[in-house]
Amino acid sequence: MAVRVQEGDFDVGAELDRLTKGNRRIGGLAVFVGLVREMHVREGLHRDRIDALTLEHYPGMTEKALEDIEAEANRRWPLEATLIVHRYGRMEAGDRIVLVAVGSPHREAAFEACEFLVDWLKTKAPFWKLEETPAGEKWVGAHEGDDAAAARWEKKAQ
Repeated sequence: MAVRVQEGDFDVGAELDRLTKGNRRIGGLAVFVGLVREMHVREGLHRDRIDALTLEHYPGMTEKALEDIEAEANRRWPLEATLIVHRYGRMEAGDRIVLVAVGSPHREAAFEACEFLVDWLKTKAPFWKLEETPAGEKWVGAHEGDDAAAARWEKKAQ
């Protein structure tokens, strides 16, 4: 189980090799890689072109929040391996932002836990997002869709 917050890019293949090396109990590996997209899209509409994105975080607090989210996933599903790598700093369209990988004996648990981790880190991890657009810079707030996705897991915990 691992959480890293780093400025530099990551190698998805190398990360997955390290995560699964020697663990023959893993029968399913679910992976999510988040990228900086060029267009800001909400409700199916293209709004602003994004030239770059800067993510800021509070060192120590961010890692703790991600570790807590990861621990919750391990309480809910039978997991063999989890990995969250989240970048901070300035990134351009097409750059990788986040890697979430979950290994479990069964694919269903891997898929569900991966989706849970992505939903919760999107809403519960302390990152602040500044978008650079042709119209200038703007801080991005929470989106209702992200909150709704995270809330469905709250219901499942009860």
